[in-house]
Amino acid sequence: MDPNIPSAEAEVTQSQSPSGFKTDPSGAISPAKPPATDRPWQEWIEPASEFLGKLPDLVKKFFSDFKEPLTVVALLLGGLVTVYLTLALLDAINDIPLLAPVFELVGIGFGIWFIWRYLWSSKGRQELFQEFQSLKEQVLGSDVKE
Repeated sequence: MDPNIPSAEAEVTQSQSPSGFKTDPSGAISPAKPPATDRPWQEWIEPASEFLGKLPDLVKKFFSDFKEPLTVVALLLGGLVTVYLTLALLDAINDIPLLAPVFELVGIGFGIWFIWRYLWSSKGRQELFQEFQSLKEQVLGSDVKE
């Protein structure tokens, strides 16, 4: 018998029709298995692309559901970063020779000027109070009752 010629027995045990179904010797019909792919990663492409297609909607829904807590967390993180950077900047300024004492002298000078200008006389205190009231009205509105 020639090995290149298929035997009738092999044809009877399993035959596949052009419609994609196979029959076994008992006569049961079952769908044919798809051919095995040489690239197993291809079976992951469809679910991944489906997930990536839904991702913008999922992110939008997440942010709309948790808008307030995310805002609070973002503000807290922003505040912490600001405090950290401010302290780092002040530390860097303090490392410059003679700059810290100059800033101290400027602060002392401004304090003396403020006391002389606004706190020393009653006229200055009244002017400071009026400026404070006008600033309070600008910030809080003019209909604020005392």
